[in-house]
Amino acid sequence: MKKMADGGASTLERRSGVAIWRQIADDIRHGIARGTFDEGGRLPPETALAERFGVNRHTVRSAIAALVHEGVLRSEQGRGTFIERRKRLSYPIGARTRFSDGLRDQTSARRGHLLDHAVEGANPRVAAALGLAEGAAVIRMETMSEADGRPVSRATSWFDAARFPGFAEAYAETGSITLAFKRFGVGDYFRKSTLVSARHADNADLDDLHLAPGAIVLVAVALNVDDAGTPVQFAETRFAADRVELSVATEARNER
Repeated sequence: MKKMADGGASTLERRSGVAIWRQIADDIRHGIARGTFDEGGRLPPETALAERFGVNRHTVRSAIAALVHEGVLRSEQGRGTFIERRKRLSYPIGARTRFSDGLRDQTSARRGHLLDHAVEGANPRVAAALGLAEGAAVIRMETMSEADGRPVSRATSWFDAARFPGFAEAYAETGSITLAFKRFGVGDYFRKSTLVSARHADNADLDDLHLAPGAIVLVAVALNVDDAGTPVQFAETRFAADRVELSVATEARNER
């Protein structure tokens, strides 16, 4: 492990299987989060970063280009590279977790898009979550949600196909899980559980969220239930970590 010039520990591991430029991009992300760069938000020159990480300038340039592509950094001709200080959206997770309502006060326009859907047999994990028999028919939906025209999350969701036939089509029309549920008589639903973790974005998330290789996504695995406590949606949502922070609320389910 290499020591960085500012005294922090670099995470570069040349035999880790992860490209060095990707590791450098991650290190810069972490430095931005820690506030280790100057108050003007300007990154050190490529030569200084190359010396810091013990690599050539081309490798540093690849890392910076990836972060510029993501919108984490911006390059100004003749001036250098700067941190793009766009405020993260705060996405609340509570008893009623709704994409549009959660971001209403922070954005002017919000909508979900159906990327793909299929009816398939429930695997053991999905069956257990939805309270169905293994192999029971479920609708799998791949969706992307955007705010003010910027993609912020990508999700894979499963629904009981027998109870919600045509749910994907309803979602495609409305762009809203909540409005689609109402077409099937589910006027309200509640978050029963949420498990949050983080990982590198996979290829599908990189493409649909317009991220560069090495980008981090926050992963929320959630189960929603109706008024009777019956599971209605099992979902895994990936949020672009540089655009969204998750805020966990402590509200009780029966608070109206």
